[in-house]
Amino acid sequence: MINLTIDDRPVQVPQGATVLDAARKCGVDIPTLCYLKDVQAIGACRLCVVEVEGAKALVPSCVAPATPGMKVYTKTKRVREARKLVMQLLMSDHAGECLTCDRNEKCEFQALARQMGIKQNDWTGDTSPRKFDHSTPALSRDSGKCVLCRRCVTVCKEVQGVTALFPQNRGFDTKVAPAFCQDLATVACVQCGQCAAVCPTGAITELDETDKVWAAIDHPDKFVVVQTAPAIRAALGEEFGYPPGTLVTGKMAAALRRLGFDAVFDTNFTADLTILEEGNELLMRLKAALAPEEFKKDGHHHAGPLPMATSCCPAWIKHAEYFHQDFLPNLSTCKSPQQMFGAAAKTYYSRRIAKHPTDVFVVSIMPCTAKKFECQRPEMESSWSRDVDVVLTTRELADMIKQAGIDFTSLPDEQMDAPMGMSSGAADIFANTGGVMEAALRTAYEVVTGRQLPFDGLHVTPITTLEGTKEAALTIRGCVPEWSFLEGKTLKIAVTHGLANANRLLEKIKSGEAEYHFIEVMSCPGGCIGGAGQPRMTTQAVRKARIEAIFREDEGKTMRKSHENPQIREAYEQFFKSPLGERSHQFLHTEYFGRERV
Repeated sequence: MINLTIDDRPVQVPQGATVLDAARKCGVDIPTLCYLKDVQAIGACRLCVVEVEGAKALVPSCVAPATPGMKVYTKTKRVREARKLVMQLLMSDHAGECLTCDRNEKCEFQALARQMGIKQNDWTGDTSPRKFDHSTPALSRDSGKCVLCRRCVTVCKEVQGVTALFPQNRGFDTKVAPAFCQDLATVACVQCGQCAAVCPTGAITELDETDKVWAAIDHPDKFVVVQTAPAIRAALGEEFGYPPGTLVTGKMAAALRRLGFDAVFDTNFTADLTILEEGNELLMRLKAALAPEEFKKDGHHHAGPLPMATSCCPAWIKHAEYFHQDFLPNLSTCKSPQQMFGAAAKTYYSRRIAKHPTDVFVVSIMPCTAKKFECQRPEMESSWSRDVDVVLTTRELADMIKQAGIDFTSLPDEQMDAPMGMSSGAADIFANTGGVMEAALRTAYEVVTGRQLPFDGLHVTPITTLEGTKEAALTIRGCVPEWSFLEGKTLKIAVTHGLANANRLLEKIKSGEAEYHFIEVMSCPGGCIGGAGQPRMTTQAVRKARIEAIFREDEGKTMRKSHENPQIREAYEQFFKSPLGERSHQFLHTEYFGRERV
């Protein structure tokens, strides 16, 4: 441990801690801009400078190591004036259109200016050429608002392993942009949006589509249905002052109804449907690999290779299409729950309400920006039109609620509509890293053995943490006759989140260093609860709070396994017939293709 003083207050920190760590430990707030806890500390912006006794120059606290006996001063006149000057210089090349900016009142840059007491900026002069980029379905870029903090660069490279953004040129001409300052659509961007999630200004945001939803609600001939992803219920409240991890499922349903949606449904319904399809697909692949003769006797002709990988995350799918094309056959052919919902709403549900599919307008509320891209894929038009018409993020939904003048905190708790509003606890945990895997195991294990998973509370504890990659093994005992070939077999699984971690996992699989039967990949840290469309900022503490809330939602339900959902059984009886059947394949499954990297 190291002893030092911050503003004459003694503090003790572990070896390797920075001055910023020490200051925060003793309750001193040092402003930062380029710093991103657990991800980036590069000392580039110089807003976090402090005065250290004996040092000639001011020191950037985010990278300066704490040393024994160090005396640090964080609010001297020299420090205050230096920070203010740095901030004014950054502001001089920033398009300060706060009133119309997407990040107004939720902007770190704006908050820092207020914190430093900057009421006007006398530094004027040349500004960098401004470029707008609306080339992708998910993200919008405005270089005029970029402050060169490089957070997006680090997240894209280190967390996601994509490197779609990088500083271009030098000096005053420096820009953070795709190669050669081209549009995002020209490079291998997976549209995960983690760049937008960490951007401190409005330089990168989701592409706002709330106007399209208002237009559909106002259209007299459109029957507008809405689905809400499981992660939304544990995060939406943050936009209205609730602490992270507050479950607002009932208030969310009430708000959606008051916005004017004709039916308020839950993506959890098709998360349960996904498990029925994906769980059976996994069992078919296991049968093809371990009992090929039985597989052929059953009349099956094809099953994909092992390990099978989940296909719920569109950024991960696009990443595989760009960087792991040899692994595409391993992807589950199941559509994501979002896309299954769109297809089901425009076929199964539209029949129930005697509407033509083209008169049903499907809106998704997602924690994810890549879902905006996913709904526009040409493969996602199995219901005679786009299966999902518009995707909004959690933040966009909050904006709509505020625009409508709805007092969210005073709303009563209401239920989702039938039939596509009923779901199991297994569907809820899709929001968390490891959740899809656990949900699939709850059903697959019970199908094979006739008994529920032998884990406390049904939770597969090794895969519920926030570690980058997690492994577990489950030895199957007491199989029912149909699945006797699995008796005594050990099912090996892996869960990873963050695409850089996925890259490392796939390299181990390809090299033979690791062997699995089933893997889950989510592109966003923490899974969907850490999606780029969620309220900012999503720190590790916020992720943990949301994850715990999702587990509470799951554990509070009497129905916690997807195959127990009576509305899912009814959907098969009335329309889809059987998992992996002809109609299921038509509407609930898809295929993926390699993409050329420029």
